[in-house]
Amino acid sequence: MKLFDLEPDPSKNLLPKDGMVTYSGKLFSQEEAAFYFQHLMHHIEWRNDEAVMFGKKIITKRKVAWYGDAPFSYTYSKVTKHALLWTEELKNLKSKIEQESGENFNSCLLNLYHNGSEGMGWHSDGEKDLKKDGAIASVSFGAERKFAFKHKKTREKVDLNLESGSLLIMKGKTQTHWLHRLPPTNKIHSARINLTFRTIIG
Repeated sequence: MKLFDLEPDPSKNLLPKDGMVTYSGKLFSQEEAAFYFQHLMHHIEWRNDEAVMFGKKIITKRKVAWYGDAPFSYTYSKVTKHALLWTEELKNLKSKIEQESGENFNSCLLNLYHNGSEGMGWHSDGEKDLKKDGAIASVSFGAERKFAFKHKKTREKVDLNLESGSLLIMKGKTQTHWLHRLPPTNKIHSARINLTFRTIIG
């Protein structure tokens, strides 16, 4: 199922079943998106991501940062991270996303992909630290990239392009029944910054 040419409609569920994904398109103007991209690139405490696979620690080219209301701990890929406190710009972004989505978030995981060769494999965000069936709001700045969903049982796929300044929201049973990924590509030579606003429990 291809969605590349559809007009963004935040009231439309992009998934055929077993979850809820909406895409608002460009929530931020071109000028706002450019400002946030540059600011986040230079003022976020980026670190290379770490994961433990088959008992070995892997260091990724992709960089990450974790911010929130408090120094939450968050574990994924068998590595635990601790949140830094919000910057003013991240608080402003959180407020706008909450207003747009009607959801509340207490943390944000940021990813920096330097070019199209860096991506993310199939996974779901079902870690025990996250609110079960809670909304995850994904904001993109910089390079436009393809994003894909795949049903865990039927293998149905849904693809779309995430524009700079756009908002995608995943909620309901999406993480239970669907995987998602950011596929690598050799056609993109510029950077993308992605912010995923989440709710940590406990």
